[in-house]
Amino acid sequence: MSLEVAVAVPFKHRAKERLGEGEFVVALSLDRDWFSPDQAKRLVDVAVGRGLVAEEDGDLVARFDPDEVVVPEGFTPDESILREQSTFETALDAIVAAGVEKQRAVAAINERQRALAVTIEAAAVLVAKEHGAAVDHLAADVREELAAAGDA
Repeated sequence: MSLEVAVAVPFKHRAKERLGEGEFVVALSLDRDWFSPDQAKRLVDVAVGRGLVAEEDGDLVARFDPDEVVVPEGFTPDESILREQSTFETALDAIVAAGVEKQRAVAAINERQRALAVTIEAAAVLVAKEHGAAVDHLAADVREELAAAGDA
């Protein structure tokens, strides 16, 4: 996944699992010249949303082992990684990464949505959890969305 590779590079380059946001942005924009500073900040938002990094005390902390990520020679990320995926897309990707064929995953999500009368996002998170995918960050978002809908 090119998003994970792009996020791993600053951590690998500095041999740290914790970086200041400014240090992360500089690594991607000035050191690598992959993104503008604004785009690099957008990448931070996407990486946090995807659960690749967490924000702790003003720092970005890798939620994966950057040393385990292979950076292909000549790698340059595509700007499409700056597009934030929906909760559904992220959960679906996690299910597929857990070894479930995409078509079967979508069918399971649809079935769960019908059976429980919940949103597609909630159903996707439930199916992802059943397959052992790390989607706790998505579950929190879905809970907030459901609570807000219940208050409306």
